[in-house]
Amino acid sequence: MPIEPASPTAEQLPARTAAVWAALDPLVSAGGHLRVLDVGGGSGMFAVPLARLGHGVTVVDPSADALATLHRRAETAGVAERVRGVQGDGDLLHEVLAADEGGYDLALCHSVLEVVDDPAVTLREISGALCPGGRVSLAVANRAGAVLARAVAGHPVEALALLGDERVPGRPVRRRFAPEDLLALVDGAGLTPGSWRGVSVVADLLEAASGADPAAVRNLELALAEASPYREVAAGLHLLATRA
Repeated sequence: MPIEPASPTAEQLPARTAAVWAALDPLVSAGGHLRVLDVGGGSGMFAVPLARLGHGVTVVDPSADALATLHRRAETAGVAERVRGVQGDGDLLHEVLAADEGGYDLALCHSVLEVVDDPAVTLREISGALCPGGRVSLAVANRAGAVLARAVAGHPVEALALLGDERVPGRPVRRRFAPEDLLALVDGAGLTPGSWRGVSVVADLLEAASGADPAAVRNLELALAEASPYREVAAGLHLLATRA
C-alpha cells in the first residue's frame, strides 16, 4: 500500500526530505498555529511551506542573499506576512532575537551544525529560544553515508579520510556526525531526544542516476528512514528533541 506524503506540501518537495517532513507532520499539521524559528534556513525551503500551513516563521540566517530569496519565495507563495527574516548567526541568538521574543514552539536546525564554529554553543542557543515542551528538528550530514558516497563515486582515498573524520584535501571543511555524536550534542543542550532516522537513504542516488518515479522514491525513503541497517548509511541524520 503506498505511503501518503507526510504533509500537504510534501508532494512538491524533494524525496530526500520526505523523512524530515514525516517527523514534522504530527506537529505542523495538527491544526494549531506554531511559532517557528528556522536557524540557517534563509532561502525558505522549509519556512515557506510551514507558513503555507498557517505557522509564523522567523528565519535567522547570516546571508543577506539567502534572506532576499526567502522574501521573494514568501511573497510569491502569498505568505509574506507570516515569514520574517533576521540576519544573524545561530550561536548569537540571544543577541539577534529581541529579549521578549523567546518561547518558540518549534525550531529547525537543518544542515547548520556542520558549518558553525561550535555546534554545542549553537544548539544551546536554540534550546534557550524554545518554550518549555518546545521541539527542535535537527538534520545533519551522516559520516557513514559520506564515506560510502565517496567510495561508490570512485574516491577511496577521500572515503578513508572521512572514515577517520579527517579533512579531505581540496574540499571545504564540513563536519559529519555519527548518531552518537548527535545524541551527545542534544544531551549537552539539555534536550530530550526522540528516535533518530536516516535522511536520503537512496534518494540522491536514485534521483540522479535512475530516472525513477519521484513518488516511488519518496515511498521507499519513508520505508527505509527508520529501519536498520538502512538508516545507518543514509546521507543525513534527523531527530526531534524536546526542551523540558
